[in-house]
Amino acid sequence: MAELGSKGVTAGKIASNVQKKLTRAQEKVLQKLGKADETKDEQFEQCVQNFNKQLTEGTRLQKDLRTYLASVKAMHEASKKLTECLQEVYEPDWPGREETNKIAENNDLLWMDYHQKLVDQALLTMDTYLGQFPDIKSRIAKRGRKLVDYDSARHHYESLQTAKKKDEAKIAKPVSLLEKAAPQWCQGKLQAHLVAQTNLLRNQAEEELIKAQKVFEEMNVDLQEELPSLWNSRVGFYVNTFQSIAGLEENFHKEMSKLNQNLNDVLVSLEKQHGSNTFTVKAQPRKKTKLFSRLRRKKSSDNAPTKGNKSPSPPPDGSPAGTPEIKVNHEPEPASLDTPGAAIPKSPSQPGDVTEAGGTKPVAVLEGAKETAASDGASSSLPAVVVETFPATVNGTVEGSTPSKRSDLPPGFMFKVQAQHDYTATDSDELQLKAGDVVLVIPFENPEEQDEGWLMGVKESDWHQHKELEKCRGVFPENFTEKVQ
Repeated sequence: MAELGSKGVTAGKIASNVQKKLTRAQEKVLQKLGKADETKDEQFEQCVQNFNKQLTEGTRLQKDLRTYLASVKAMHEASKKLTECLQEVYEPDWPGREETNKIAENNDLLWMDYHQKLVDQALLTMDTYLGQFPDIKSRIAKRGRKLVDYDSARHHYESLQTAKKKDEAKIAKPVSLLEKAAPQWCQGKLQAHLVAQTNLLRNQAEEELIKAQKVFEEMNVDLQEELPSLWNSRVGFYVNTFQSIAGLEENFHKEMSKLNQNLNDVLVSLEKQHGSNTFTVKAQPRKKTKLFSRLRRKKSSDNAPTKGNKSPSPPPDGSPAGTPEIKVNHEPEPASLDTPGAAIPKSPSQPGDVTEAGGTKPVAVLEGAKETAASDGASSSLPAVVVETFPATVNGTVEGSTPSKRSDLPPGFMFKVQAQHDYTATDSDELQLKAGDVVLVIPFENPEEQDEGWLMGVKESDWHQHKELEKCRGVFPENFTEKVQ
């Protein structure tokens, strides 16, 4: 019997809940269709929006805090492995071994303490803060359902009040019909019963309305007071949370800085006792290219006499026996070169003469003169002609000139570097560098021959002294130098 009773109660509750859901669904449909009005509370709706925003922000903060803690844990593991590696490579006979072991232990304890304090003072506080949101969220949803019940009860009671006259008409009609079929004494009782039944329905609707209104107002008042207070509490919570994180991180880095300084002191002591084995900077290995072997062959072929050419190699520029330069102007017309030994008239205008526009007149080059002299051989009295062009100058500036064509810089000059370390050349095509040497960087003739990490250049002192690129240039490691221009 008890089981049946419990089953009956359970079935009654289920039926009641189903009926409530149907009534609420019907009421919501009527409200959406505009056939039933809905109770509005704009102030409460604003509180709900603030609550949802606060919940979203708190959930994100909790997620990011967990990510931060996971990162701290990962850094702890990485730091622990690094200190373990230091302990393994630190040989027993080295000074400061006990200090390094103690530093490693303190480092591990510091990381553990930092992580645990973050959990206690930040993460657990964050979990407690967010723990109140699910209950409030369910109460807000329940308040919404009770509001629908209140609106439904209110509409039902109003409909009964509106239909009061219609109900009286419905009651009068059966009475008039019963007057013919029932005795006189029975007609009054029947009419009284119908009126009492109608009044009972109205009374029940009124009671349900009062009950629904009371439940709704109780929940509404509590939430109206609690939601604004919760919204305002977020400021203090955020301040405490981030202050805790900042303070813990500051103390952690202070203690970690002390440990790092102690470790640095130990390593400095080790370096002083083993200074002869200091690590030196090494150049990046490079492939042996055929560039300088080809240059050496070119030098030897240029200095050696060519087969079939009995004349000696021309002396260097500036020598008294050097080939004279013959420069003529377009005006007047030069003499014909067909006749051997013909004199070449010299124009009264020199290369440095200034024209009316402020520039210099370009000097024409005798086209084909060199070929004519070569064809005449040794019997020709006409000297070789050097091809040279003098560009016009405007306001003292040579037009079309570039920095790479300056006489005090090698052709193709790009920038300057200064050696930061001594470098000993290991091949004949490399430059020997001392710390402080300035090198003028020039491009490779063939870019494909350039190795990664190596540059082509000539030391500035050698260039100013010799002015011969073929003899002075060489390759050098880029990581031994620093760009200065």
